[in-house]
Amino acid sequence: MTERIERQMAFLAEVDRLKAVLRRTTLIDGSRRENSAEHSWQVALAAAVLAEHAPPGTDLPRAVRMALVHDIVEIDADDAFAYDAAANVGKEEREERAAERIFGLLPAEQAAELRALWDEFEAGETPAARFAVALDRILPLLVNFHGGGGTWKLHGITRAQIDRRMAPIREGAPGVWTWVQRTIEEACERGYVRRE
Repeated sequence: MTERIERQMAFLAEVDRLKAVLRRTTLIDGSRRENSAEHSWQVALAAAVLAEHAPPGTDLPRAVRMALVHDIVEIDADDAFAYDAAANVGKEEREERAAERIFGLLPAEQAAELRALWDEFEAGETPAARFAVALDRILPLLVNFHGGGGTWKLHGITRAQIDRRMAPIREGAPGVWTWVQRTIEEACERGYVRRE
């Protein structure tokens, strides 16, 4: 048992580094950038709060677990800003290497289990994965909107870019889709997002 516990603790110590990975999205109050650990926690909480809007057949506990591990790879691969094409070049390869190393710190069966959750999230094919992906997209929308445009304004993001980024929400959290569309439209009206 000692080696098993040592491996589990090594993994937990390593994932503490996720708190140092800064995302482009700021807190709603604009005081600082959020970190990837905070984001993952909020996605997991959103799964519990918005569960009623998940697609039929969604395994909610599985979606919560996916939310908790979906960004762990950013410890090595860093956070690639969704609207920065250059930052996303080679992202898949960087994240694959990171997943292999970080999940590999765990005992074999736990490594396989958590890696499978991460792979499922990345594939986005199951109801639980589609829901978790949708939540991962909804939260930056919520934060940017309530933060007066946040990174959208800072980087001159257009409505078309946001529409493409938010598209998975239609299937992943269908009950929230009308809110998403209304929020994007209001963001345009308030000048947070360019319409072009």
